[in-house]
Amino acid sequence: MLKNYIKTAFRSLYKNKGFTAINILGLALGLTSCLMIVLYVVDELSYDKYNVNHQRIFRVNADLKLGDNQVAYAVCMPPLAKTLKAEYPFVIESARIKAAGTTHVKKGNITMIENRIAFADASLFSMFTLPAISGDVKTALNNPQTVVITASTAKKYFNTTEAVGKTIVFNEKDNFKVTAVIKDIPQQSHFNYDFFVSLESFPDSRSNRWLENNYNTYVLLKNKNDAKKLETSLSAFLKKFSGDQMQSEIGMSYAQFEKSGSYFRLNLTPLDDIHLKSARVGELGANSTIQYVYIFSAIAIFILLIACVNFMNLSTARSANRAREVGVRKVLGSSRKHLIFQFLAESVMVTLFAAVIAVISGMLLLPLFNQLSGKSIILTASSVKWILPVLFGIVLTVGALAGSYPAFFLSAFQPIAVLKGKLSTGFKNSFLRNFLVVFQFAISIFLIIGTLVIYNQLNYIQTKNLGYNRNQVLIVQNAYELNGQASVFKQELAKLPGVVNSTMTGFLPTSGWGNTRIFFKDATLNQKESLFPQTWEVDADYIPTLGMKMAAGRNFSKEMATDSSAIIINEAAAKFLGFKDVVNKNLYQSLGGKTELSNTKLYHIIGVVKDFNFRSLRQKVEPIILTFGQNNGALSIKVNTANLPALISQIKNEWVSLSPNLQMNYSFMDQDFDAMYRSEQRVGGIFVIFTTMAIIIACLGLFGLAAYAAEQRTKEIGIRKVLGASVSAIVNMLSVDFIKLVVLSIIIASPLAWYLMQKWLQDFAYRINIQWWVLAVAGSSALFIAFITISFQSVKAALANPVNSLKDE
Repeated sequence: MLKNYIKTAFRSLYKNKGFTAINILGLALGLTSCLMIVLYVVDELSYDKYNVNHQRIFRVNADLKLGDNQVAYAVCMPPLAKTLKAEYPFVIESARIKAAGTTHVKKGNITMIENRIAFADASLFSMFTLPAISGDVKTALNNPQTVVITASTAKKYFNTTEAVGKTIVFNEKDNFKVTAVIKDIPQQSHFNYDFFVSLESFPDSRSNRWLENNYNTYVLLKNKNDAKKLETSLSAFLKKFSGDQMQSEIGMSYAQFEKSGSYFRLNLTPLDDIHLKSARVGELGANSTIQYVYIFSAIAIFILLIACVNFMNLSTARSANRAREVGVRKVLGSSRKHLIFQFLAESVMVTLFAAVIAVISGMLLLPLFNQLSGKSIILTASSVKWILPVLFGIVLTVGALAGSYPAFFLSAFQPIAVLKGKLSTGFKNSFLRNFLVVFQFAISIFLIIGTLVIYNQLNYIQTKNLGYNRNQVLIVQNAYELNGQASVFKQELAKLPGVVNSTMTGFLPTSGWGNTRIFFKDATLNQKESLFPQTWEVDADYIPTLGMKMAAGRNFSKEMATDSSAIIINEAAAKFLGFKDVVNKNLYQSLGGKTELSNTKLYHIIGVVKDFNFRSLRQKVEPIILTFGQNNGALSIKVNTANLPALISQIKNEWVSLSPNLQMNYSFMDQDFDAMYRSEQRVGGIFVIFTTMAIIIACLGLFGLAAYAAEQRTKEIGIRKVLGASVSAIVNMLSVDFIKLVVLSIIIASPLAWYLMQKWLQDFAYRINIQWWVLAVAGSSALFIAFITISFQSVKAALANPVNSLKDE
């Protein structure tokens, strides 16, 4: 019986090759899109799951509110990790990580630039699943001047993974012994380093300061349910250990601090939530957001629904052609049950063909999708184990859903009515078919609007006046390695033609570096009159080099000795302070101990710089204070030349003359800025692709329906032509019913898309307003695409010779 179902289904599908091809192609596109999105979502949800104890590992965070200033840190105090383990029996282990930044590493006579280096506690390897290839990771970082490296790093520097006992030289002078080699960390990790240097080598790691936040701190709990118990006790814990220092540093007790409206708190983030649900200051990597997982999951479902809708539409539209087949089968004794199985077999067979095409297409398109999404997804044996069952389930589910209505609809025909020709074949009268067309085009229009909004927002980010000029600014990232020669390097570059200006500091709007200090409006250190801004050390060339503008006062001057205690604040800080005329006003900083004037440092405000965005545009411009001093973190060079490669070559020559053994590491500020929004750009690109797929699938269905409508009205068209109807009139007659459905889709989808995209834009402090023309363009595009799709069949039918359609009457 099953063989007969398959054979009959194959014959029926082969007989209607055109409709079968449209169905298979539409489902294949839908399944391919769904497969790509599923791989993306699974990859996003799998971050840090490689750790055996991932459900019991939590990161400790610090939240600080001082006056009206609030900061959410992903980092904590140096002594926190060991103290937590000592105080709480259910804290089995604790560990810290601190990013080391850009470092030079010697490989023979060559100096390599490495960015993936971190300081870490030895206990890190007891918490996280980082298996060793050689060496004992449990004790590998117990001693200073030791380092653990990954397998790929060992091969890179020593051409073998047997690197234990070998020496790595950092920054030309620091020798570290390799004590273990671990497997490469999976890409699905919220931190991914190649070198783990012992924190015992870093003196600050032994600091007992409880009011500093600079270490990513993790705890491994005996049971994941202990997290609530720990979190509720962290307030009392922090008061116990930081209270004395708060009294000394700020001049008030913990109770007084909180009474003033401020707070200093600790909380926990589960390891599994870091990648998708955390965006704090001091993250170890660029995290994503759960919002995109929800968005793409919905898109996958919608695209699959559109493909199923096409199948149902085309199958029910062809019902009149198969009505006589059903009637004859029923007269010959076929039961309704057998007919239902027959039509479901056809549906599943079409879906199976589409699934095979989807798998092949997915394998071929995966490298391109990885490039677009910034992923490194690969199909391994373990992934195939779950993909095949899921795909088989999708085939059965989609096949059953897509074929259910046609199967039950066609099998319900009464043979007497069918064989007497009384079955209605009208196209307009199918409410379900019209509903499904409206449904799939509403989804397509929604995706078009979403794509336009995302791209407009990204364009707004790229073109917004940020308060500084990032164009043609070359940044020498490792200028600090020149030590005392850094100022000489800057002076020599000033002599080069094409160099307009330069500034020496590591604090740049695109660097991600930050530093915060507490300032007070008076020497009594009143918390209600406090300011907790970013505090950057810059030179006198900073503001002109970056093209910033002064709103009031003046810039720093090398000739004025008093500028050593001068500061420049931004407009946000000036507004916060509330002074009528902020220039020449004073701010104070505690030096610790008592709160008398003698134990504070006085700064005088000499100018106000116009607000500039030094964080993501998702955040409002915060208060910032610029202090005058020497910071050799990086050298930013404003250039103006038509021959940039030649100028870069000259700059490199100046570098080599001062430091022949070190490689210059540089970037451009506009590229660094673009990197801050790379995730949004990738999401925008993916959105465009899947929107295009949805539109193509919807148009395939519309194409098939238009072909069927023209086929059903062939004789009517012939008669109208004989009676003098023009081609345009016939095209209009065949198109108007479909166009009405698309217009209805626009009316339904536009307000819904506008509302949901407004919600998405709320994540940006600086954002566009969705203009009316976005909705108009999306609607017009859908109408145009639908009309072109329909017109192809309509014009073909209108141009046909009426003799051919009427000669059999």
